[in-house]
Amino acid sequence: MKKIRVLFPFAGWADLGGSHVSALKLASCLDRDQFEPLVLCHNEAGSVGQYAQSLGLNVEVLQGPRLMGPPNNKTDADVGFPEYWTRTYGQLVRFLRDKKPDIVHTNEGRLHVNWVFPARRLGIKHIWHHRQDPRAVGVNYVAPVFSNRILSVSYFSKPSRPIRSVDKKFQVIRSPFDLSIQRPDPDAARRMILNEIGAPENAVLLGYFGHLEPRKRPVHFVQSLVAIQKQFGDRPVHGLLFGKVLNPDDGLDSGSMDVAREQGMGAQIHMMGFRQDVEKCMVAMDATLVPALNEPFGRTLIEAMHLGLPVVATRHGGNVEAIDHGKTGFLVDPQDPEAFVEPVVSLIEGPSLRQQVTQAAYQYVQDNFGLDKHVAEVSDVYRELVS
Repeated sequence: MKKIRVLFPFAGWADLGGSHVSALKLASCLDRDQFEPLVLCHNEAGSVGQYAQSLGLNVEVLQGPRLMGPPNNKTDADVGFPEYWTRTYGQLVRFLRDKKPDIVHTNEGRLHVNWVFPARRLGIKHIWHHRQDPRAVGVNYVAPVFSNRILSVSYFSKPSRPIRSVDKKFQVIRSPFDLSIQRPDPDAARRMILNEIGAPENAVLLGYFGHLEPRKRPVHFVQSLVAIQKQFGDRPVHGLLFGKVLNPDDGLDSGSMDVAREQGMGAQIHMMGFRQDVEKCMVAMDATLVPALNEPFGRTLIEAMHLGLPVVATRHGGNVEAIDHGKTGFLVDPQDPEAFVEPVVSLIEGPSLRQQVTQAAYQYVQDNFGLDKHVAEVSDVYRELVS
C-alpha cells in the first residue's frame, strides 16, 4: 500500500509553542506503515526544528521563499501580496512538485495562507488546522474556498463569518497531551517555590500559566488577586505568572506590576518567566486562574487538570468546552475580577471540594485528551482526504 505523504511546514524562526508541540507529536506518532511525515522549517531549523528532531523526525530547511505575514504579526522579512504571487508562490509550487506530498497540513497563521494556494494549484489536499480566533481573516475568507478540511481545537474557533459555509469541511479534534507525565511531589514543589519567592508557609499560591499577551489578560489576573487577598485578611496571597512576554511594547508585565503596587501587593506578584520545570511549578500552586478572553482552547488548562491542579477560568471561548462548572473546575464572569474570589476561597478552605474537583478533572482529561486518540482521529482525516 502506498504511504500517504504529509507535509508539515513551519516558520523556523518562531518560538516553540503549543501548536508546534501538538503538530509535531502527531507527526512523530503517525503509523509509518501508512504515513510518511515531512517536516519543513522555513529559513532555519530554530527551536521548532530542534524539537522535531528530539522526537526522531527528519527536518528539512527551506531557504529563500519570503512569506506573507498576518496583519497583526508582520516581520521585516515578510512580503506583500504582489511579491508573494510573483516570486514566493512559484517557489513553493516547485517545492511541492519535487516532494510530491499527498497532503499539506499547516498549523500556524502565517503558514496557512502561504501554502494553501500552491497546494490547491497542484491538486494536493490542504488541511488548515485552526487554533486561533474565530474572527481571523484567513479562516473566514481563504480556508472556506481553498482548503479541503478545517480542523480546530474547539467549536468556539469555528469560523464566525465564513465567505461560504464550512459545515461540510469543519471538524473539531482536541489537541493531544502527553498523559504519561508523572505528577511531581507537590509538597517538595511547594517548598521550592516558597523558598524561591520568599513567602511564608501559610501563603496562598495562585498561578498564571501562559505567555503575557493581551488575549490572556495578565492584568486581569492581578486585579483578581487583589480581590482575593481582601478575603484572606492577614494570610498572604501570592500571584505567580509563568510565561514569557510576547511583545514588550504591550507593557503587560510592567502594567501588571503597576496595578499590584498601586494596591499594596507589589511584593506578592512575581514574574517567573518561562520555566522548563513547569510541572513542578503547577503542582506547587493552590489553584490556577485562567482570565483569558477568546482563548480557543488553552493547553495549560488541560495540563493543570491532568496534574491535579484546580482550575478557575473565565466563562468564555474554549474554556466552556473544557470545564464542567462545579464538577471539573469553575467558570466565572469574564468581566469581573472579583468573580474569581468565591471559587478560589471555596477551594482553599474546602479540601474535600478540591479533591472532588481535581479527581473529576483528571478523569475527564484521561478520557478525552490522550495522544493516541488525537493521532487516530487525524489519521482518519488523512485517509478520507486521499481516498
